[in-house]
Amino acid sequence: MTEKPKVAWYWCASCGGCEESFVDLAERLLKVFEAVDIVFCPVAMDFKREDVEKLPDGSITVALINGGISLKEHEEMVKLLRRKSKIVIAYGACSAWGGIPGLANLYDRNEVLERKYLEVPTVENPKEVMPTKKTIVNIPEAGMKVEIELTEPLPVLLPLDKVIDVDYYIPGCPPTPDVFWNALQALLSGNLPPKGSVLGASQRSVCDECPLNDTKPEKILVKEFRRPDKAAPKLNECLLAQGFLCMGPVTRGGCTSLCPKANMPCTGCFGALDGIVDYGGKAISYFASILDYSPLEEREIKEAYGRVPDWVGVVYRYSLAASKLGHRTGLKRLERIKEVTEL
Repeated sequence: MTEKPKVAWYWCASCGGCEESFVDLAERLLKVFEAVDIVFCPVAMDFKREDVEKLPDGSITVALINGGISLKEHEEMVKLLRRKSKIVIAYGACSAWGGIPGLANLYDRNEVLERKYLEVPTVENPKEVMPTKKTIVNIPEAGMKVEIELTEPLPVLLPLDKVIDVDYYIPGCPPTPDVFWNALQALLSGNLPPKGSVLGASQRSVCDECPLNDTKPEKILVKEFRRPDKAAPKLNECLLAQGFLCMGPVTRGGCTSLCPKANMPCTGCFGALDGIVDYGGKAISYFASILDYSPLEEREIKEAYGRVPDWVGVVYRYSLAASKLGHRTGLKRLERIKEVTEL
């Protein structure tokens, strides 16, 4: 009997949506279980780190790792999985480019903790308790006290390929079931593209598969940028032509344009098309090209851009940690981003 390929599944700094995408395979999950042997999946099964350590190096066929690397424990685990695996895949936007958690790289660690535990309006923390590396937990039932130690956070969140060598990428926040399924078929068949390729998605843009593309004018020109929380998009009309900040032209397709189909602008979770050096830079350049003002109308241009309060969150929502802005934190980083987005 031929031995099944061994698969490991691990999450780092993520929301759990990538695990949910696995479940969303529905009845196709049965075919996955028939085809592979899952040797590590702590989110669903009782696997421990020592179980991976006992495996021979290179014995895992594929390790699917989602989430950004933000803790020392993450760093240690992905390096261990790299050593034990033939193929490592960055699964989802957070693993591939840092994702939404990577936006925290705009601030230093103390700023992030203060915001989370002290400043958010919905937080009730009158004693201003902050996380500590070590704490003593009293367990009355056992008549004992236990010291618990947290792993050390890294200075910034890193995409997976900044920590270990990555063979392939599966995009999405999270990847759609069909994209995941297509990637699995490629892996199981052994018919794989060159190392570093994106699996399961398209080589064309979201606009190419968007049903609203037929309503897109040959030349888009707008006088203002609009946000769906301030104005409702018209049905059956190109969102870009209405002035909404849709990332479809610069974003890889394969999601079947799920967001535009729901009358919401694409946010870019499938990442950059091949050949784009910096995703956010390409996006801001595109939006600049459709703003219908002459260079002499500087005040009007600034007003149009000023109506969007968070340009970094728009154009680098999923890719800041992997961007050309680097990993500098604090005021210097903020000044640099401000400079870039004003170009």
